[in-house]
Amino acid sequence: MIGLPARIAALPPSCGPVRLVAVDGPAGSGKTTYAGRLGGELGCQVIGSDDFPVPWEEGPGGWFHLLESQVLRPLQRGLPGGFRRYDWVRGVYAEQVSVPPAPVLVIEGVGTARASAAGMLAYTVWMEADEAERLRRVLERDGPELEPRWREWFAAERAWFAADRTKERADLVVRT
Repeated sequence: MIGLPARIAALPPSCGPVRLVAVDGPAGSGKTTYAGRLGGELGCQVIGSDDFPVPWEEGPGGWFHLLESQVLRPLQRGLPGGFRRYDWVRGVYAEQVSVPPAPVLVIEGVGTARASAAGMLAYTVWMEADEAERLRRVLERDGPELEPRWREWFAAERAWFAADRTKERADLVVRT
């Protein structure tokens, strides 16, 4: 990550006055950890797909419309955005999260660097890891009883990324 924060800070704004940075890649590839570190080095807010309800059956793209309508579109107009964070443990919406038009915003999650949002992105990081390692990570985090669901999700991600060609547009590829 050496030099990356300075490179990002030097980029022109891409989403209204904001330099929007997407950290994308398949589940278990290390997106959340990397985005958190990058956000810390940039001194900026990080919004993750886990902040939104993601129905399994809607696949990788099912949550993005909430981020786009509640955060990205207002920022494009130079206005603050905001959303209610989803609490996965309790299964309810939690606190309101404000998103001011700051110099940099990092978004992370499957589908954040989608082709339809490419015009709003200043920089894209693609995260990847071997599928066996990614499966191990998600099962360790979420429990082995979810393995069938995760295998379905991995298949949906492969189809999503192949159609969207997300990795091909990345400015940086990080293998974990």
